[in-house]
Amino acid sequence: MQKLKKKSRWRWLVTVAVLMLAATGGGSWYYFGRDKQAGTMTAPVTRGNLEATVLASGEIEAENLVSVGAQVSGQLKSLKVELGDTVKTGQLVAEIDSLPQQNTLRTKKAALDAIQAAKQAKEASLALAQLTFQRQRQMLRGDAASREDFETAEANLKVLRAEIEALKAQIEQARIAVDTAQLDLGYTKISSPIDGVVVAIVTKEGQTVNANQTAPTIIKVASLDRVIIKVEISEADVVKVKPGQRVYFTILGEPDNQIRAILESIEPAPESISTESSSSSSSSSSSSSSSGVAIYYMGVLNVPNPDGKLRISMTAQVNIVLAEAQNVLIIPSAALGERDRQGRYLVRVAEGPDQIHEQWVRIGLNNNVQAEALEGLTEGQRVVIGDKAAAAAASSVGMRRRGPHPGML
Repeated sequence: MQKLKKKSRWRWLVTVAVLMLAATGGGSWYYFGRDKQAGTMTAPVTRGNLEATVLASGEIEAENLVSVGAQVSGQLKSLKVELGDTVKTGQLVAEIDSLPQQNTLRTKKAALDAIQAAKQAKEASLALAQLTFQRQRQMLRGDAASREDFETAEANLKVLRAEIEALKAQIEQARIAVDTAQLDLGYTKISSPIDGVVVAIVTKEGQTVNANQTAPTIIKVASLDRVIIKVEISEADVVKVKPGQRVYFTILGEPDNQIRAILESIEPAPESISTESSSSSSSSSSSSSSSGVAIYYMGVLNVPNPDGKLRISMTAQVNIVLAEAQNVLIIPSAALGERDRQGRYLVRVAEGPDQIHEQWVRIGLNNNVQAEALEGLTEGQRVVIGDKAAAAAASSVGMRRRGPHPGML
């Protein structure tokens, strides 16, 4: 019995030893015999086009937007257009009840006729006064009349001449009043000042408009053959851009369709300056800078819109091209290591399963996502951009910080 127990114990010890040796060998192979590249992430050196851009957002506006208003008061009797209609310059778009203006015109014409009639009567009296004056002068020469009668006739002649001159001035004023009334009557017919599209109807048919204080808007007409995009450029980026640079943008409805344009101008001050009073501009600007409010400068794009696809108030995602390189070697910017005094960057290059070496590379254009390799690399090589274990650890730390996804519970 004791011999059997000793044999069983011996077999158990041998089994344990074999298992330990197997575990030790497996661990050694895992840590020392595996591919050194299995824990690294690499990317190939490729050839292509590279550009550095400033990202901004903008809003589409009509190149020419006109508020067509009423210059006279009254009821909007008839509206000739509908929303979205295309109109031409001079086309009748609305009519205001013209009866008050017609009555005013008739009144002004009657006043003009009355003054002209008064002038004719004065001219007849003037003719009589001239005859009387001539007769008194002849009689005075022949001592047949007194000097007093002569002077009275002379004074009457001068008075009538002055009254006729005054009536002439009144007639001119009355004619101006008639012309004004005629214009007011014409203002009851409202026409479009430009070629364009009716983009808004502000006053409905049957409403009464009051033009005594301000010109009420009836409709808004916009010329949409060309549009303007005002781009918000941050103060950090505005020093990098200048008029004439190439621009491309997309709209939300067509994110894959890049529309190209040119940056025409950059406004010299933020739009907020127009709302600041002269007395408070310095205090408001200092307070905005101290409070960390973002400052944006408006860049202006003028874009053709022949198919009318671009509409007012659409949002445009704009890329302003600062620099570009065509058909160059490209690597991820994440592959760039330390930089030496000559401006070169240290890059780790993977050449085989167990071969990773460091290489100094001269870099050209770098947009912080991709970089242009000028010297030190060839197309097809693979560069190390990170460590898989570190990336996995960072990802797991991020997951723990955010907590589990509701769908994972």
